[in-house]
Amino acid sequence: MSENHNVDIWIAGAVAAFTVDLIVYPLDTIKTRLQSPDYKRLYTNAANNGVNRSMFRGVYQGVGSVIIATLPSSGAFFSTYEGVKSILEHHNPSYNGGHLLPQPLIHAAASGFAELVSCAILTPAEVIKQNAQMVDNSNTDRPKVNATLQTLQRFRSNPFALWRGYSALAGRNLPFTALQFPMFERIKQSIRQYRDERGIRTNTLLESGLITAASAGLGGSIAAVVTTPIDVVKTRIMLAAMDGAGDGQKGSAGPLKTAKDGVLDATGRMVQSAKENVKGALTTVSQPSSRKTSMQIAREILHEHGVRGLFRGGALRAVWTMLGSGLYLGVYESGRIYLANRRGHKMKDDELD
Repeated sequence: MSENHNVDIWIAGAVAAFTVDLIVYPLDTIKTRLQSPDYKRLYTNAANNGVNRSMFRGVYQGVGSVIIATLPSSGAFFSTYEGVKSILEHHNPSYNGGHLLPQPLIHAAASGFAELVSCAILTPAEVIKQNAQMVDNSNTDRPKVNATLQTLQRFRSNPFALWRGYSALAGRNLPFTALQFPMFERIKQSIRQYRDERGIRTNTLLESGLITAASAGLGGSIAAVVTTPIDVVKTRIMLAAMDGAGDGQKGSAGPLKTAKDGVLDATGRMVQSAKENVKGALTTVSQPSSRKTSMQIAREILHEHGVRGLFRGGALRAVWTMLGSGLYLGVYESGRIYLANRRGHKMKDDELD
């Protein structure tokens, strides 16, 4: 892989990430709120259990931190993915007239390596983003706060808490990409073959982008539904990371705000009565929410909400992933081809696979 080609990959990946973040971020915010343990209390009406308006307010809260982090993380992902895939294909030994490693396994392995690199960069921003998405700015009786800055303030005394969600993020993204990318590459190859056989292949930038977008969207939506339980657990862990960010602090973890209907902390959560606080504190001492394992959280969700609780937000995640993956990989592929064409390099089919 040439240096210029590597630069193309970084630029195309960054542009793709920026485009997706701006367009589908509101759906991601709503999904986070649906999966939150505070969903019923914060976003439903007690009278009829219907969704209240606060669910759809501040849907771009935390977007800044994600844009800053996804630009380098997406570039790192695609650069690693293309590099590892190229190495594995080049060194794949022959076996019985074919190759020892099947192509889907190569795609899964390359995407897995890429995710581990990407998640290391993305985890702090993902923790900030999901906690910022939960900041309650819907109450008109108190001034609005900057959700991102408010969240960062809670991590100021323990910034390493921002990486507590790494294993959860990697645990979700590894099976997701291991499922998505082999399906994506296979669907893309089938569509191109179908069009080639019928003589309708145009080999234009638009066609390549649309084929990639359709393939990524379909593969991504299937993978999203299958991995929704892992995503629900990941959301709980990342939201709990802020509760543990104040470990070792004396007193309150953040400034309190008063409202007509009670006292609220920095994230808009109601402060319970003294009796409830003592009871909750005793439970927290034995097992802080930020220290619970994925299995413990999954069991809690099953106990409280059943199997449906593990798939909460699954339909929205499938739609969001279909749009996001389609745009993300579609823009990435188109950008990569466009940048190569500008250098006068005509990309061949084997460079597009």
